[in-house]
Amino acid sequence: MADFFDKLIKQEPYTQYTLDMFSRSAGKDHAEIDQFDKWRQMVTGANKYTFEVSHLAAQRPEISVRRESGDEYNLISFASYNYLGYSYHPDVIDAAKKALDLYGLGATGSPLLNGTFQIHKELEDSIVKFFGQKDYGVSLFSSGYGANLGVISAFIHKGDHVVLDRSSHASLIDGAILSQGKISLFRHNDTEFLEKVLKRIDYENTRILVCCEGVYSTDGDYGNLRDIIDISHKYGAAVLVDEAHSLLVAGENGRGVCEEQDVLSEADMIIATFSKSFGGVGGCIYANKKITNYMNYYARSRMFSCALDPGVTGGLIKSLELAGGADGKERRKRLNYNANYLREKLKGHVDIGTSSSWIIPVIYGDERLTLPLSDYLQREGIDISLMMFPAVPKNRSRIRAFVTSEHTKNQLDKGSDIILRAADKYNFLIG
Repeated sequence: MADFFDKLIKQEPYTQYTLDMFSRSAGKDHAEIDQFDKWRQMVTGANKYTFEVSHLAAQRPEISVRRESGDEYNLISFASYNYLGYSYHPDVIDAAKKALDLYGLGATGSPLLNGTFQIHKELEDSIVKFFGQKDYGVSLFSSGYGANLGVISAFIHKGDHVVLDRSSHASLIDGAILSQGKISLFRHNDTEFLEKVLKRIDYENTRILVCCEGVYSTDGDYGNLRDIIDISHKYGAAVLVDEAHSLLVAGENGRGVCEEQDVLSEADMIIATFSKSFGGVGGCIYANKKITNYMNYYARSRMFSCALDPGVTGGLIKSLELAGGADGKERRKRLNYNANYLREKLKGHVDIGTSSSWIIPVIYGDERLTLPLSDYLQREGIDISLMMFPAVPKNRSRIRAFVTSEHTKNQLDKGSDIILRAADKYNFLIG
């Protein structure tokens, strides 16, 4: 394997690399680590390494970044999940500062032991009030990834079943693996396929959890929640809906795709992530109190992680307050307008798949284009997210543009122009 990597490195490394190449090797010599290090040094030396760039201020629509080479760029950002701009909202920052002054920097303990502060209880109560359902509770986690990991592995035991949409986020997949349950996949949003999977399971004697998402971050499309929930409940399965990219931004009141598709009272578990529309970090499960109380004790990623830091928690409470009022309604309106505007600018010129949300993929295909394309886009003036195999299927690599309520029409025009120039240069225009 080392010889294979040596030959590869001698070629153009930033046009041959895919994420899976250095993920493993046979034997005990750790060839993949050494070869990845050689590749990274070569790409950095050629000033083509565009990942992990230092952002020099808040995640606003216009940002400044510094590469490892020291080169600095002023960019229009389409790479941030800061959909409503709350990460730098002055009221959110002020609330975080007040919490920091009162509680200090960190929680310094597990939430089940000494790490729970009064402000954590206030956030839990605020989320329950936001959703407006009786007998529901919230269990907080220090990351959205940790929420999915802990919830699935606590709810599903060895011999049980987890059924996942093929486009599921890695955290859902990893939670299923950690649970030691039996894992099945169904075609993306294909409820007929889901029913075939459920029919094959002994659903009368087995616990089943079906996992889906409100908005899928790879394709930017909505989950078919109504049909998924109806079919799952028909076979006695519980349904977990990950609203990471849709809470606060979908639905009339920002209660997510579950609200928009009128299944809020029927989803058994809802996962929220605080690093997207909330503008902070962390996550939670919202469910019947019996479930959330159980998660507090048996979700290992919660039990064995430090609780949310109190400063961020104070800011999250303010983000939720703003999103639940007139400010949130206005920002959601702007966000949808901006997303539709950019989608129309790109549609018919590049492949944007099935996107119908504020996440707009542009599929360029060949993963070997990723580094030169990323370098080109950054030098031309935009910060944007790129995904390649194995995060997406082979030859379905894509740019992902995350639109926010705070983008201006001029920024959207400039961004679309740069993307289309890149498509022309790298031959993925479709018309």
